[in-house]
Amino acid sequence: MKGLSNELIGHEFDPRPVRWTSKDTMLYALGVGAKPGAELEFLYEGHGPQVLPTFAVIPGMRAMANIGKAVELDVARLLHGEQSVHLQRPLPPEAELTMRSHISEVWDKGEGKAAVIGVTGEFSDADGIVFSTTSTLFCIGAGGFGGESGPSTRGVNQAPERTPDQVISYVTQEEQGALYRLSGDPVALHIDPEFARMAGYDKPFMHGLCTFGFVGRAVLHGLCGGDPKRFISIAGRFADRVEFGDEVVTRIWETGPGEALLEAVTQTGRVVLSQARATYRPE
Repeated sequence: MKGLSNELIGHEFDPRPVRWTSKDTMLYALGVGAKPGAELEFLYEGHGPQVLPTFAVIPGMRAMANIGKAVELDVARLLHGEQSVHLQRPLPPEAELTMRSHISEVWDKGEGKAAVIGVTGEFSDADGIVFSTTSTLFCIGAGGFGGESGPSTRGVNQAPERTPDQVISYVTQEEQGALYRLSGDPVALHIDPEFARMAGYDKPFMHGLCTFGFVGRAVLHGLCGGDPKRFISIAGRFADRVEFGDEVVTRIWETGPGEALLEAVTQTGRVVLSQARATYRPE
C-alpha cells in the first residue's frame, strides 16, 4: 500500500461485477424522497419501473471504497467533498454490469491542509459503458506530501447573481436517513444519536448523497420533463449538511442548450450543494 503521491493517478483496481434489481432502484427512490402521487413510475413496477438517474451513486460507492486498497488514509479525517454522475444511457431496472475503477486525481493543497483524491468508476455491459461516477474525497490535514496542488476550483460553476430560472423545493422527512441507508450506505452517523454526539454533532443528519439525490430529482423534473432518457449528467460539491425535516431547495440557472448551473440551499438559505452543474437533452 502506497502513501499519498501524484504517482497514484491512473492506478487501476481489479474489475468487479455489479448487480441490482428493481427492488433496489425503487428503495433508492423512496430514500431520496420520491412520492407515489407524482413519481409512481419510479416506485411501482406496474408503471415501469423507471430508474432515477442518481441511483448511479449506489454502485458508484463501490468504486469509492477501493481507495483504501491503494493508499493508507485516516478514515476519521475523510470528507466526501464532491460527486458526479454521467449517463451514456438510462439506467435499467435490472442490471449485471462490470465496474472498472481507477484513481483519477490526487492533489496536495499544502502543509496542514487537505489532500484531494478522486476515484472514477465506469460501469459497462456487453454494449459498452452505461454510466460513470467520480467521487472526490478531501483528506483533512493530509496535505504537504510534496505533490502538485492541482487546478484552482475558485469560481468554477458559481451560481449566477441573477434570479434563477427555476426553483424546486422538496421537504425531507424525519425517516429519510433510515430509508436511505437501506440502499447500502449504513453509516451510523445518519441514524444513531449517540454515534452522532460522539462524532461532534448534536444529532444525526442526512447523507450527502441523499441530498444529491434530492437535487437530481429537481433536475430530472425541472429540466428533463421527468424523462430519464433526457438526463445526461450532474455534479456538485457538498457544502453543508441537511437536517431531517429541512427543505432542499434547488435553484436552476439555464446557461445554454442542454446546460444548467445549480445550487441547493435549505429553507433558511444555507447552501448545501455548491458549484453544481447538470447537462441534459433538450426537447
